[in-house]
Amino acid sequence: QVQLVESGGGLVQAGGSLRLSCAASGRTFSSYAMGWFRQPPGKEREFVAAVGWSGGSTYYADSVKGRFTISRDNAKNTVYLQMNSLKPEDTAVYYCAAGPFVPGSLVLRIDKYAYWGQGTQVTVSS
Repeated sequence: QVQLVESGGGLVQAGGSLRLSCAASGRTFSSYAMGWFRQPPGKEREFVAAVGWSGGSTYYADSVKGRFTISRDNAKNTVYLQMNSLKPEDTAVYYCAAGPFVPGSLVLRIDKYAYWGQGTQVTVSS
């Protein structure tokens, strides 16, 4: 069982930055692929970024590539999402998720993640 708690969301102007954190409970954190997803108002949840077990493999949605950076610290059981050059279209509730699968193409699959946080709101004003 893994419990996830996101933090770091808030209101920021376009062009600004935020850093989201996701703290995980449990002793097997390093055996999970970790992902960030977001759900814009009135839209479906979508993939943002994912990181493999050791942090060496990262995956990004085209819409955030070059602006967002995902990383993890297994010693702290925490995954991060550094978001730079934020745009109004990045406004959403951001969720972190843990998936007990081999990282690769499966990181895009919402249904492959077993555990989810409660979400944190990110609002980007124009």
